[in-house]
Amino acid sequence: MLWRVLNPDPHLTRELARALNVPSLLASLLVNRGVRDMAAARGFIDPQLEGLEDPFLMSGLDVAVSRILQAVRLQEKVLIYGDYDVDGTTAVVILRKALEILGLQASYWIPRRLVDGYGMQEDVVTQAAADGVRLIISVDTGIKAFEVVEKVNQLGLDCIITDHHVPENGLPRALAVLNPKRPDCPYPNKNLCGVGVAFKLVQALFMKTGKEKYLQPFLKIVAIGTIADAVPLIGENRIFAKLGLEGLKAPVNAGLRSLIEVSGLEGRPITSSDVGFRLAPRINAVGRMGGGDQAVELFSANDGEKARLLAVELDRLNRERQQIEDQILKEIDEQLQTQPPHEQDLVLVIDGENWHRGVIGIAATKLMERFHRPVLVIAKEGQIGYGSGRSPKGFPLLEALDHCRTLFDRFGGHAQAVGFQIPVQSIDLLRQRVNSYARGVAGSADLQAVVEIDAEVRLSDLDEDCFRQIDRLSPFGTGNPQPTFAARDLTVIAEPRSLRGKHLKFRVEQDGKAMDAVGWNLYDRYRDRLRPESGVSLAFALALNTFQQMKSLQLVVKDIQFP
Repeated sequence: MLWRVLNPDPHLTRELARALNVPSLLASLLVNRGVRDMAAARGFIDPQLEGLEDPFLMSGLDVAVSRILQAVRLQEKVLIYGDYDVDGTTAVVILRKALEILGLQASYWIPRRLVDGYGMQEDVVTQAAADGVRLIISVDTGIKAFEVVEKVNQLGLDCIITDHHVPENGLPRALAVLNPKRPDCPYPNKNLCGVGVAFKLVQALFMKTGKEKYLQPFLKIVAIGTIADAVPLIGENRIFAKLGLEGLKAPVNAGLRSLIEVSGLEGRPITSSDVGFRLAPRINAVGRMGGGDQAVELFSANDGEKARLLAVELDRLNRERQQIEDQILKEIDEQLQTQPPHEQDLVLVIDGENWHRGVIGIAATKLMERFHRPVLVIAKEGQIGYGSGRSPKGFPLLEALDHCRTLFDRFGGHAQAVGFQIPVQSIDLLRQRVNSYARGVAGSADLQAVVEIDAEVRLSDLDEDCFRQIDRLSPFGTGNPQPTFAARDLTVIAEPRSLRGKHLKFRVEQDGKAMDAVGWNLYDRYRDRLRPESGVSLAFALALNTFQQMKSLQLVVKDIQFP
């Protein structure tokens, strides 16, 4: 990787450190994250519920609130139309619970990925009308559902769209469209995810009905969806994540408690990494493996035994997903060994027979991280290819697909993540065209992996007080990355060893101080280069390792440089 050391304004750093009475390291980390005045710094370090924006700044929200309260008064049938990922599922959960608090029992629909596909479908709204539904509220979907919304109108139903995806070619003719990315929407936070938009609707409903005291408990579920959707954890999203994670220390919901238990997180503080790597994958596994409503039912369960059984089922689905993912990655490795990609291929296009459609997105992510190149993974089923793509920051993957749009049956997504359907006979042509486009907009240097270094340190600088100061900036994620440091001229003082066959653990020393270092998924990359007494420089994050009631600081390695 290319190491890029950040150099925060020293004058601004001193001013912040003095005004906040914090160490200069913490002040420099704030400046590196774009926090440049005392008020913003205080809000960043200590986010409060009062810092949330007025929900009624969002276009269409007053109309949506009035229509929903009408449905409550008249006890109309309401359908919440969700999505199968964590964001969509958690949005269904909070909106359904909010309507229950207001006195209305709403039904919901979660599409099955492998049966129903993505987005709103006409047959679902037609059946809803036949069942007597008078109002449909979408969450995390619907901004492009022009034909479906027209069908809703023809059926004489009302429709409220809540979504966060970028609108294209206008807005559906719904009663209200809540989306901060609408060109005409003055709402200041454009980074809300689907559950965030749904929460703003809930906030407005509770403000109108005097039930704001019920608002804070919702943040636990909102935090899970927000962190899982990888939106920037700044502004309101930081409030959701910070307060929500604090609430997860003592969850009341039986389903949430059971999920935490099967994830191995019971009895310990839950971090954003725990959400991203333990809680969210189990919720996501339902949709990836072709299921539907198990995750919503988990959070709706009032019976502890039912909640436990549902949590165990989510855990089972996640383990099945992991096994399938490992098999796909093994086949891809074998394919790359026998048929190495052309050296001019800036975009890797990899296809295989009957790979599980729900898992290829994860495979694309892991390959993108390994090769730091855009990756398209295609599962071939007969004459149809179902594809998923991921790209490093800086490469416009959706634009690349748009350059090849005539090849697809359909495609969509955003700059760094896409999905598509393509005839198998067009895959080779896709490989040619997407790489031709890539060579025109990016070179290999543009795709070089870069690690941004917040500060260069000595091991003697690192102690528990330093860790506590850094931890004040948590939760970490997109927009607020975990601080990365560099320590140079270290000496390896013990034989490196493998953890679970793929992770790397070793010990380093500098100025008489020794510390453990761990590199996730780095064993194969460095096992032949690290030797006792060898010199290294490390780019790393600082973590607190807890094992058998013992606590110790360790370095979580991002990259290694050798003399």
